[in-house]
Amino acid sequence: MAILRLAVLGSTGSIGQQTLDVVRALPGQFKVAALAGGTNADLLARQTKEFDPEFVFSKDPEFARRLVADGRFLDILKMAAHPGIDRVVIATSGMAGLEPTLAAVKAGKTICLANKEAVVCAGKLITAEAKKNGGRILPVDSEHSAIWQCLRGERQKPVRIILTASGGPFRALSKTKLDNVTPEQALAHPSWEMGPKVTVDSATLMNKGLEIIEARWLFGVSIKNIRVIVHPRSIVHSLVEFGDGSVKAQLSLPDMRLPIQYALTYPRRQANPELPKIDWDGLSSLDFEPPDYDKFPCLKLATWAGLKGGTYPAVLCAADEELVNLFLAKKLKFSDIARNIETILRKHRAVTRPDLEDIMAASAWAKNEVKKLTE
Repeated sequence: MAILRLAVLGSTGSIGQQTLDVVRALPGQFKVAALAGGTNADLLARQTKEFDPEFVFSKDPEFARRLVADGRFLDILKMAAHPGIDRVVIATSGMAGLEPTLAAVKAGKTICLANKEAVVCAGKLITAEAKKNGGRILPVDSEHSAIWQCLRGERQKPVRIILTASGGPFRALSKTKLDNVTPEQALAHPSWEMGPKVTVDSATLMNKGLEIIEARWLFGVSIKNIRVIVHPRSIVHSLVEFGDGSVKAQLSLPDMRLPIQYALTYPRRQANPELPKIDWDGLSSLDFEPPDYDKFPCLKLATWAGLKGGTYPAVLCAADEELVNLFLAKKLKFSDIARNIETILRKHRAVTRPDLEDIMAASAWAKNEVKKLTE
């Protein structure tokens, strides 16, 4: 079995670190050939020392200069398309994942995709380039990995996809109390260990709205045939319904290393003793409930933007990213995230069939509108 050469983009983030955990647990199967991190130079330096990659990218100016002197520095877009890479793990957060994803699919790479925003903003472009150049997109999100696993071996398309949501930390909180929740409370997710942006998106249910749009592009199912149900225990990660009424689901304990490993080792399933297993004797029930669209309007806004298409999803993603950062910095209230996104979406004049330039322009416009609303 050939050793797969990996590029891990976003290696210092939550998904990136868990990807390297999987690599450690499966020795001899992977070579980390490239690492790309943000400004956490200390962690990236430790990862570089441990895995000895040929190429490294860092946003930290001082560390980047050391990498240039060492001959390891490589631009992240060149890293994503490098001919010596077998699989590219896109673990960057937010809009930063868009251009590397496009670069990788244009180079015909197999991508392990954990970044939602890339497909949400430019799903048509990315899937078209993948088809044109022989690239493959292997989803890492637990929900989309579950759908992908349920569809393996099926010849007919599903009639409906059901995405599960934990409901986040504020599922049982009244709407009137949401204005006063703190970033610390929003970051205390009941089921998953994730990065701060994704965790806040889970608390607003924006995360689930983005996943609806992402599923539309990854699996070719109309948004009208994708629904969300709340499943607080996070055991069932998504369900697929077929025309005969049969429903398939993928179940596992909430641990991102499992969908990461499935994408890294596909088409094989690899035993890993470090991954947790379900205790069937202790599992008494699996409960489901509909989401509260009134209390969590981000889910409704994301669905609307997905149905409208064009540059609306790019505006949605960019505005949400900026507003979440402001909330984490305690510069606006939790409920202001949805209020401001709605204002910006209604103001936007969309491009119906956008190219990359249109998408990037819409993103920049949305970020500027956030500044106008919040300064």
